Amino acid sequence: MDTISPHMLGQVQLLAGANPVTANPQRTPPLRRLIRAASRWRWVLLGGVGIGALAGLLITSMMTRQYSSTARLDISRETARVVTKIDSVERDASIGDQEFYQTQYGLLQTKELAERVARDLGAVDNRAFFALFGRNDLFGGTDVNSAARRDKRVELAGRILLDHVGVAPVRGSRLVDVTAVTPDPFWSQRIAQTWTKDFIDSNLERRFEASDYARHFLETRLEQLRQKLEESERQAVGYASSQGIINLPMAGGNKDGSSAATGGGGDRSLLTDDITTLNGALATATAERIEAQARLAAARQPGASSEALGNQAIADLRQKRAEAAGEYAKLLSQFEPKYPPAKALQSQVQVLDTAIAAEEGRVRASLQQAFAAALGRERALQARVDALKGNLSDLRQRSIQYNIYQRDADTNRELYNALLQRYKEIGVAGGIENNNIAVVDAAKLPDRPSRPSLMLNLLLAVFAGGLAGVALAAALEQIDEGIGDPGEARERLGLPLLGTLPKVKSGGPLDALEDPRSPLVEAYLAVQANLELSTARGMPRSLAVSSTRPREGKSTTAIALAQSLARAHRKVVLVDADLRAPSVHNAFGIAGASGVSNFLAGADNLDAAVHTTSHQGLSVMPAGPQPPNAADLLTGERLRVLVERLQERFDHVIVDSPPVIGLADAPLVASAVEAVIYVVEARSTQAGVVRNALDRLATAHANVLGAVLTKFEAKRAHLGYGYGYGYDYGYGR
Repeated sequence: MDTISPHMLGQVQLLAGANPVTANPQRTPPLRRLIRAASRWRWVLLGGVGIGALAGLLITSMMTRQYSSTARLDISRETARVVTKIDSVERDASIGDQEFYQTQYGLLQTKELAERVARDLGAVDNRAFFALFGRNDLFGGTDVNSAARRDKRVELAGRILLDHVGVAPVRGSRLVDVTAVTPDPFWSQRIAQTWTKDFIDSNLERRFEASDYARHFLETRLEQLRQKLEESERQAVGYASSQGIINLPMAGGNKDGSSAATGGGGDRSLLTDDITTLNGALATATAERIEAQARLAAARQPGASSEALGNQAIADLRQKRAEAAGEYAKLLSQFEPKYPPAKALQSQVQVLDTAIAAEEGRVRASLQQAFAAALGRERALQARVDALKGNLSDLRQRSIQYNIYQRDADTNRELYNALLQRYKEIGVAGGIENNNIAVVDAAKLPDRPSRPSLMLNLLLAVFAGGLAGVALAAALEQIDEGIGDPGEARERLGLPLLGTLPKVKSGGPLDALEDPRSPLVEAYLAVQANLELSTARGMPRSLAVSSTRPREGKSTTAIALAQSLARAHRKVVLVDADLRAPSVHNAFGIAGASGVSNFLAGADNLDAAVHTTSHQGLSVMPAGPQPPNAADLLTGERLRVLVERLQERFDHVIVDSPPVIGLADAPLVASAVEAVIYVVEARSTQAGVVRNALDRLATAHANVLGAVLTKFEAKRAHLGYGYGYGYDYGYGR
């Protein structure tokens, strides 16, 4: 066998791990399928883009030129309010700037403002204005100047202006752009200027009306509150006099504005002062009593108390006793207790103990007296406070209604003062209204049209054309079932791919087969290698090569396989079973006087039908004379007998089978051999047609080992159809 190239070796290794007959087809990744479809229909996509660009140019050239004039406004946050701190009258401005500015944007696009601008521009009675926008139908008839017709023109002019004026806030700022777009640059400038001027004027009018309303409102409320304040103060003073409630004024009232114990606002009673003073004295007396009680309890404890330790007399006596006790202990270490000096010291110690006890008793007596005095003072103050509490409770009962009157008066006074202050502010600022809207950039006369935008129209048209191209390409992709690359063969046909055969650029495929180093020969060597791995016994001894329709390369494949096996030093016979359009005899230059049709008709002389060729080991059995009905000859057992007798003489029998579609010959030939190779032309044969042909072969119990993709161009694998082969195939030649 000839040397196998690396390309062919890769294809061999691809099928070495699995039986081609049972290999499962692999689905192409979606992204790859998308790229493949885009590459295949690139001219459709580019055509859609090109047509869209031309349409954009044409539409742009036919559109009316529009001129834009823009005025920029600065709208400040409005802080003026009718009243302060009274939410029930007007809502506070703390809701947020967003609501305020959205309101201003809405006011800039109101119908009332548009009609006001139309009147100020004089557009209501201007025929040129309506003609500019294609509306000349309002000036006909005799009642053109009637009020009804004029009102209708005002309304129409307002709608026209609203359609041609845009409001665009500048993001992140207080600025607003007002843009007028019309076919006339002068009208665009005038509309933008008048629009901003009328908006500022209307804003001032609204503010003046609001101030005037506020003045009338506050005057009415002030009069009502003044009467209520006088009435509530009279009630409070009269009730206090009748109940004998006398309060002293304080420098400042309570922080929360609530009443004192017996009075309201900033007043206080004498009884409250007394209770406050006595409560302070009672707290001091209680603290002194607790301290005296603690010292007395400590003095009653056995041992030296803090009071005793702090007494100087007791300390001196204890010092003397310690010295006498020390001398007494020293004498006892030398003499007996009856020793006179020892007895004298003992008596001295006893006298000192008695003196110490007497002194400690005096200390305890003093502490007892201090505790009794503190306790008596506490009880006296407590009794006085309890008595004042009773008086205060009675005063509080009598002051409840007084506090109600006083709080009512305080509330009315606060409301009256707040409204009076606001009324004074409005009175001062009533004649000097500040506008919160200013023109930053005035509208200018445009010197060039702003629309149509050629670039924008081109982009939109190209985008639309591209979408149309994508839609058309998607439809064509769904309709087209041509097999474009090896992956599609496995995916769409469900067959293992035995090999991919390149398209011959120059000359014919038979000429390329004469060069052992040509890419076509190497591709067929890969097919042969895959066939060696297709069965457990290796290369099938009898093999048919078929296709869906003519001119797909099946005859070339049969010839190439026969030559490849012959170069591998095997005896091979190539049988031309395509009785309707034979071509093998032309490829080898053999006269077709005797061949397959003769044997099928009953002749048994194989030697006369089999011809040798210039290729060592390769013999050819041509189709023979063309019969009137090839299917009748192929129906019997003679074809099977022919294959068996040829297998006795040759190692392999390669049969060039007729196409499958439209004929009954191919299934008959396929049933007489061990295996079938199916040839599919790249980008030519539809996958659905191939599947129907394979179903016919399956009905005849044909053993299809796999598919061979012919006329494949790697550089144009996804670039559409580009086939055309350099040999002829036809019926009735």
